[in-house]
Order: sequence, then C-alpha cells, then structure tokens
Amino acid sequence: MVTSDPTMAQKIARAAHAFEQQRTGHAPRTVTVVLSADTLVITLHGSLSLAEKDLARSPAGAAQLQDFHRRLFASASGALREEIERITGVPVREAAAEVEVGTGTVVQVFTTGTVVQVFLLAHGVPTATWSGDGQADRDGDKSG
Repeated sequence: MVTSDPTMAQKIARAAHAFEQQRTGHAPRTVTVVLSADTLVITLHGSLSLAEKDLARSPAGAAQLQDFHRRLFASASGALREEIERITGVPVREAAAEVEVGTGTVVQVFTTGTVVQVFLLAHGVPTATWSGDGQADRDGDKSG
C-alpha cells in the first residue's frame, strides 16, 4: 500500500482536532481547513457536547456558551497558533473563535455544533505548498 505524506491542510486539521479535544474534552465530528490568501479558516463540525447544545436552547444560555468559548479560545489558543506557524512557516497575526449561525440565530449554530475559527496570517502561504481538503474526523484521520 502506498501512503503519502499528509498535506499542510490535513496537518492543520489534525492539530485543530487535537487542540479542541484537549481544550474542551469533546472531539469534533470533523474538521475542515480552508486557506484563502492570508486567511486560514478552521471549521469544527459537531464540536459541542449535548450539555452545551441544551444550554444553547435559551438566548441567555446561548450567549453564555458563546462567551465561554470565546474566552476559552483566547486563553488557550497559543499552542494551536504555534502549531499553525510550525506547519505553514508563517506567523499567525490574529486569531478568533466564534460560534454563530448562517441565518443569524445563535441557537441553530449551537444545535448543529459548528464552531468556526479564523486565523489571519501575517502573509500568504505559497499556493504550491497548500493542497488537499484538510478534513479530519474524530480520530484525527482524513474522512471521506
């Protein structure tokens, strides 16, 4: 069987998966990584626990959960930022995490358990070094 080295996107997906597992104790179902110019977006699908989904059913609970995840990411994202820099060779200039819904209804995003992480890199990563879809499942492996 021929195996290839993981792509840069896959390496970042695995790092984000491990970071989320360590940070919250709950592994996301899948992780998707997208790079566009100097913006790196990591989407964690199914990353909220059942208790968090229950909490998010009320507007006050949703706001509390959103604030909790923002603070947790801000205080604990240093290791992931360093890993992204190691993988890409580009320093991370800014990082933020937000739990939102496409329709503007906070409850829906918590219900689906999707967290979007956006990293604004100091400059673009050469296209030739970036390939693949960067998806990882709960085990940190590429999903099909």
